[in-house]
Amino acid sequence: MKDLQVSEDILPVGEFKTHASRVIRQLQATKRPFVITQNGKPAAVLITPSEFDRLNEHAAFLESVDEGFSDSIAGRVIDDSALTAELDETFGPLEP
Repeated sequence: MKDLQVSEDILPVGEFKTHASRVIRQLQATKRPFVITQNGKPAAVLITPSEFDRLNEHAAFLESVDEGFSDSIAGRVIDDSALTAELDETFGPLEP
């Protein structure tokens, strides 16, 4: 995600509603997020669909890593030979 330009990328909700098409075109051109304010406080962040997908994939990856660490700490692990045997049974042995 590109860095937010405070002077350009923060706008009130009324301005966003009035100029939504222009804001979306600028978002797609610059790839920078927009912060939409309501009553002077941040209310929403507008990002591109590809950035949204990237953030979701990143979060899912981190969740999987955290789950793996939790499994390891809790002792929910198997050794290499047991894993190899299970994979061979499921997918067949690797050919040399």
